[in-house]
Amino acid sequence: MDKHQVLRHYFGYDSFREGQEILIDSILAGRDAMGIMPTGSGKSLCFQVPALMTEGITLVISPLISLMKDQVASLNQAGIHAAYLNSSLSSSQYVKALAYAREGRYPIIYVAPERLLTEEFLDFCLNVRISMVAVDEAHCVSQWGQDFRPSYLKIVDFIEKLPKRPVISAFTATATKDVREDIIDILMLQDPAVVSTGYDRPNLYLSVQSPKDKYATMKNFVERHPGQCGIIYCLTRKMVEEVCGRLNKEGFFATRYHAGLSDAERRTNQDDFIYDKSLIMVATNAFGMGIDKSNVRYVIHYNMPKNLESYYQEVGRCSRDGEPGECLLLYGGQDVITNQMFIESNQDNQELDPITRKLVEERDRERLKKMTYYCFTNDCLRDYILRYFGEYKENYCGNCSNCLTGFETVDVTDIAKAMIGCTETSRQRYGANVIMDTLHGANTAKIRNYGMNENPYYAVLSKVPVYKLRQVMNHLLLKEYLSVTNDEYAIVKLTQKAGAVLNEEETILMKMAKEEAVISEGKENRKTKKSSSSALDLSKADEELFEKLRTLRLKIAKEEKVPPYIVFSDKTLIHMSVQKPKNREEMLLVSGVGTFKYDKYGERFLEILK
Repeated sequence: MDKHQVLRHYFGYDSFREGQEILIDSILAGRDAMGIMPTGSGKSLCFQVPALMTEGITLVISPLISLMKDQVASLNQAGIHAAYLNSSLSSSQYVKALAYAREGRYPIIYVAPERLLTEEFLDFCLNVRISMVAVDEAHCVSQWGQDFRPSYLKIVDFIEKLPKRPVISAFTATATKDVREDIIDILMLQDPAVVSTGYDRPNLYLSVQSPKDKYATMKNFVERHPGQCGIIYCLTRKMVEEVCGRLNKEGFFATRYHAGLSDAERRTNQDDFIYDKSLIMVATNAFGMGIDKSNVRYVIHYNMPKNLESYYQEVGRCSRDGEPGECLLLYGGQDVITNQMFIESNQDNQELDPITRKLVEERDRERLKKMTYYCFTNDCLRDYILRYFGEYKENYCGNCSNCLTGFETVDVTDIAKAMIGCTETSRQRYGANVIMDTLHGANTAKIRNYGMNENPYYAVLSKVPVYKLRQVMNHLLLKEYLSVTNDEYAIVKLTQKAGAVLNEEETILMKMAKEEAVISEGKENRKTKKSSSSALDLSKADEELFEKLRTLRLKIAKEEKVPPYIVFSDKTLIHMSVQKPKNREEMLLVSGVGTFKYDKYGERFLEILK
């Protein structure tokens, strides 16, 4: 079979997505490759298709057991023999899997990086033909990546021990310029074909709120998404327990996941979510990498994450099938303090030398700062993220809370000048709160102890609401008229741009929300973009048909003990509901229905469609 026949037969697709064919052709030509593609864009096909067309074994190096299990289950359901080798296997299972692999049963084997240099695995690899090593989540190889794993550095040592160098391919969803260069250098990719399809996920609606009551806001959001699967991320285990407990008491089907639970409980809770027994997963960032559940319709961040890389990776778990999804971030000032504590007590980089460890800590503080700015920018949220990753588009996406909020441009030069002046006259010794309290004329012990009640700018902005002062302060930090130090106290400092404002050489204009024009999250007139085949666009009859197909899918999933989305995705069922195929030929035209899956399930679905 050629690449198009493999795509159609096993995966049920008629054409490749952007970037896939270039990478596949490069690998088939024996050339190294690197793909930077957003979550849900089909990275895995880029190494799975060539693996089925070349002699020998493709090793896929993957960081998490859950990721391997998911991928292997999907491949087996598509009629492709694949296996994984990791610590979840008993010694007898591991020996048996290696024996089958030696017989050539598996064209694709997933393996944990820690396993590469073990004597048993190395002996196996030296006596079989390894045609390709595919490195998934390749950002883990870089200490500048958000999920650096020292075990990934063993990959090069492993490759050098093989009798013949295989093709090396690397894939990730989030990589800044520095991380991309690191991946190529550390993995020693030779003249790689590099494809970056962009970071945009236009089907996701992005929004940020700073509510007084996070739980009430979150609960209201969940109530507006009945019957839908969602993930709620919290910063701490304690917060996970609290949020999950309250949701269950109020009748929601929620489960939880964090490092404090036993392996068995984590596995059970994860399976409950994947198999749709629990619709809501409340978790720390320990959950999610490699979870290929395609029908997660919302991701809520109950707390602000530590950096944009982590945030975008986590929201990437929403609506992987391309259907509309919503991502809500609930920001609070305490989130910054908690993340700073995590940075200071980070135990992940103990293997680094002291100088590098210090550099990594400074980088983490800078990333936290950029994440914080995301939470209070009034510009397009999608544009802010894309610019962070080096991608430039229009500053309007029409599918984020900022783009759908009414704004007016306000001259805040006088407020900005007072803030910069107060920072200068206090000799750049204090944080943002002290500066704002001084300008507002606060009569607190701290202000008197610091002598700021004697500052020439004391109380000059007493009539300006505190929330507006904070907005302007955030704007000056965001636009780099002011900066804050990367330490525990975050002292406000002047930048080169500040002088032009003090000398009245520059006017500061900023966008502020019109109170009466803000479009509330719950209103039906929110213009969220929808894909043309969204379940929300189905007619009532088609929606009833879609639910019948889902019921059959769930029945099959229980019979075969696999997650429902591995049988068919929601998107495939939606296409069935709209196209209503009447026979085998028409069913094979439905996106996501391959020959193998038709032979396995097709007639049962046709019965319902008839």
